[in-house]
Parts: sequence; structure tokens; C-alpha cells
Amino acid sequence: MELRHLRYFLAVAEESSFTKAALKVGIGQPPLSMQIRNLEEEIGVELFRRGSHGVELSEAGHAFMVHARQTLDEAQKAVRAAQQIGRGDAGQLRMGFTTSAAFNPVVSLSIQAFRERYPAVEVSLMEANSAHLFTHLEDGRLDAAFVRPSSLVADSLELRHFPSEPMKIVIPRSHPLASRRALPLSALAQDPFIMFPRSNGVALYDEVIRACRESGFEPMINQQAPQLSSLVNLVAAGLGVSVVPEAIAQIKLDGVRYLDIRGPRPLAKLAFAYARDKSAIVSNFLNMLD
Repeated sequence: MELRHLRYFLAVAEESSFTKAALKVGIGQPPLSMQIRNLEEEIGVELFRRGSHGVELSEAGHAFMVHARQTLDEAQKAVRAAQQIGRGDAGQLRMGFTTSAAFNPVVSLSIQAFRERYPAVEVSLMEANSAHLFTHLEDGRLDAAFVRPSSLVADSLELRHFPSEPMKIVIPRSHPLASRRALPLSALAQDPFIMFPRSNGVALYDEVIRACRESGFEPMINQQAPQLSSLVNLVAAGLGVSVVPEAIAQIKLDGVRYLDIRGPRPLAKLAFAYARDKSAIVSNFLNMLD
């Protein structure tokens, strides 16, 4: 028994005529009659009572019709579900992001826009450092991630780069230079620095160190913070100074000031990473970023 047999059966049941049903399903009347006869033989009961004025359902035919309609309805649901998945209109998007990238409006706005455009896609989010996100992308535990790109990226992955984000100095409000609007990095040469572990963000860490060295000094790292948000709290406590992506200035604390960097400014790079053999859902997210 095939789905077409059910469609033929329902057409005859609805039209009470083999001739009209044949026109409805687009085949000849004799082949349709034969298909219905074959269906009855396969089931072992007569589904129609045939007469000079047409056909009508038998008692067995009425019972069969209920389930035939349900079967075709379920088949249509299965087709629509497969089509939605194939188009990326439904399914799951496993998305990662770095702690520092979470403050960049590109991340929050793009995820919000995607959820509004594709409400049937379940978006699950994971926060981790870029090294872990790249590992999860490579082993298939994530579909895509907002990362701080490094020079070493697996061949199985691709990156969509965003404009680099300028970085700012963050210093305690009690610092002698806190009233300034901008400072060269060299002004911090004698201050203790607070940084996050390099393993938590290689690209961002190296960019800060590079900028300090180009400004003529090696930063004195006296304190480490597990992530950028807690780093700002340590600055507010007066434990040192630091350099952070511009978007971190959204963290408003009474005890800190954010200052522009005068002269060459270190840049925080941001990229959207995904597998080369990306899913339709990831393709839709990429298209939305254009």
C-alpha cells in the first residue's frame, strides 16, 4: 500500500464517482478503478458499494477513511517538517560566544534578529573562551560561535570578520590621571596591570601586550581576573589599570573611568566562526549578517 492509494481512495469517497475522482487525481478512470480494486484485495474487504448511480462507502470504507485521512495528514506534516529543516526554518542552532564578545552589540542584536525571523529555530547559547569555542566547533558540539580570532584556525572552519573594535583604558576613579579624557598607553608604564589569563583569550591578550610594547614598556601584570567583567571590578577596587574592548564600557561602576587611547590604539577583533560544511540554519544566520 502506498500513499497514492490512500489519495485515490479519498478522492473516490469524496466524489462518490470514479469518473469525477479520476479527473480530480489526474489519471484515467479505468486505472483508478483498478487501483481501488487492488487496494480492496490487499486489505481483504470491500471499501465501496458500487451501483448504477455511483459508489458509496461501505461500513469498512467509513472506518478506513478516518485513518486514511490521518495518515495523509501525518505524511504532509512530515514533508513540511523536512522542508523546514532543509530550508533552515526550524531545528536547533548551538551558538557560542566569548565573554568579551557578549558586550559587543553585533552579538546581541544579531541573535535577537535571528530569533525574531526564525522563531521555530531553538537557539542554545554557550559562553566560553575562544580556544574552547574553536574546539567545540571542530568536534561538532557547536554550530557557530562569536570568537576573538587567532592566527591558527582549523581548515574545517571559516570566519566572517567584523570591523575591529577600538580598545579603551580603564583606571580607578581615584587614579591621578582619571580626570583626563584620553591618554597614551605610555602614561600607564609605571602602573600595575590587571589582565585575564592568556589562555582565556589569546588574541585579545596578545593585542594588549603588543600595544604596550610598541608604546615603549612591558606591562607589570600584578593581578589576574578570570574574565573581563570581573577585571573591571578589580580596577574599581584600586588594584590596577587595564585595557579593554570599547564595548566593555557598558559596565558602569562608580569606581572606574574609561579613557580613550591617544595615538596608536590596540584593536579587539571579532569574528563569526562556523564549519565549512555549514547547516542551512547557519547559512540563514550568515545571510542575515550581510
